[in-house]
Amino acid sequence: MSKRKASKHKLDRRMGENIWGRPNSPVNKRSYGPGQHGQRRKSKVSDFGLQLRAKQKLKGYYGDVTEKQFRSTYKEANKLKGDTGQNLIGLLERRLDMIVYRAKFAPTIFAARQIVSHGHIRVNGVKCNVASRRCDVGDVISLGDKAKEMALVIEAQSLPEREIPDYIAPDGNDKVTYNRVPKLDEVPYPVTMEPNLVVEFYSR
Repeated sequence: MSKRKASKHKLDRRMGENIWGRPNSPVNKRSYGPGQHGQRRKSKVSDFGLQLRAKQKLKGYYGDVTEKQFRSTYKEANKLKGDTGQNLIGLLERRLDMIVYRAKFAPTIFAARQIVSHGHIRVNGVKCNVASRRCDVGDVISLGDKAKEMALVIEAQSLPEREIPDYIAPDGNDKVTYNRVPKLDEVPYPVTMEPNLVVEFYSR
């Protein structure tokens, strides 16, 4: 399982954006980067720098998946018909941990990954502990019995800053159906994501 060891808030400050839309993000108070040089005047960023930043932001948003996993997802998206950037977003949104997060079963993507890895999630009634599992349209994702009473889950369901997107259909408080693969403009990102720059980064 991919695990982020560094502070999650550091990614927000390095990007200069509240990429998860959290109310307690330090960017809400300090928009500059971390460290003693964080307030220095920013120099012009090269095309490569913009592409790298877009890749780091998107990869970080999805729970900071490993570079190997992310590059593999890009290669798969590139093989599919249609726009590679849209395909990349579609594949990332099909991850089980992301659907758990979108369904408001967990307050953060990191908590969603933990809930999955601890065996609290069912896919079509069968326990699954693989966060990177790719769900298909029509799959039913539900909470296990113990998870329904977890404080973490109850907290997530009461969060006012997030809503369940249209491509995930809730059935009560403990079950959702993955309706369809979303397009970029349907995904509720708190900040602007630029998958086209990610495609340019990997296709250099």
